[in-house]
Amino acid sequence: MAAKVLIDARNLHKAFGDLQAVNDLTLKIPAGEIYGLVGPDGAGKTTSIRLLCGALRLNRGEVRVAGYDVYRQTEQARAQIGYLPQRFSLYEDLTVLENIRFFAETRGLSSAEWQPRCMEILRFVGLAEFIDRRAGHLSGGMRQKLGLAAALVHRPRVLLLDEPTTGVDPVTRQDFWQLIIHLVAQGRVAVLVSTPYMDEAARCTRVGFMRGGRLVVEGTPAELVARLKGQVLELVGQPLTLMRRLSSSDQGVEDSQMFGDRMHLRVRKGQMKDVIKRLKQRIRDEGGELRALRPIQPSLEDVFIALVENNHE
Repeated sequence: MAAKVLIDARNLHKAFGDLQAVNDLTLKIPAGEIYGLVGPDGAGKTTSIRLLCGALRLNRGEVRVAGYDVYRQTEQARAQIGYLPQRFSLYEDLTVLENIRFFAETRGLSSAEWQPRCMEILRFVGLAEFIDRRAGHLSGGMRQKLGLAAALVHRPRVLLLDEPTTGVDPVTRQDFWQLIIHLVAQGRVAVLVSTPYMDEAARCTRVGFMRGGRLVVEGTPAELVARLKGQVLELVGQPLTLMRRLSSSDQGVEDSQMFGDRMHLRVRKGQMKDVIKRLKQRIRDEGGELRALRPIQPSLEDVFIALVENNHE
């Protein structure tokens, strides 16, 4: 039996003056799914999330969360939503426990409910040992975990996360995602997360790419990567300036990008062998040191770059 659709957004439109921030966005996200929203700055990701939780008014369209219309059954819908914005505001003079109690009570938890639930959720996010620490003394990663705890304290069915790990260290990012994956594995929650990190997008069940307010393409990470199958070469060699110049000037290369100490070359369809042959010869002729030139499996970052450049819609 198919999982229940918990986020059902249809033909959403939102303009700010002449700027069409969200243009005909449709999303269907069932329970047990993590949906990643990616795209360049200004693509409309944050505006879309604010529309989904009712923080902004739609110009046109319809949003249902767990069956409730966000704009006609506002209280019932918001009771189903946990929302963590990019800048989560804490009360810095209050302790961790006092902060989470505040959010619990504003969500309607009674005095008999809030303490066991607060402790349960603080244990879940790894903050139970810090209940007496003032929020102003928390690290960036601990603040984000407290933000997640606040979003989860009322047991929402839908979790909306707007770039929740931006600016935190890699270990905290890993911990945060383990929490999300564990939460979704229970099968009753749907998560929509915007992220600038392609390694995070690869963890999602499905990924949607936005540009100019529109959802350009969506699919599983494997489906998106398959769009560039047979079109990415890895180039390793010295000097880098020569490698960049020769690869960028080849007629069969659409784009070249640095990935650490190596380059990824996106080649035109059907030209992989010709590009390899030409580049090997030109690098040899110009005295370069070629260490590797081979086809590789594309990454989501390769796909992201191609979509930004409007070559692979």
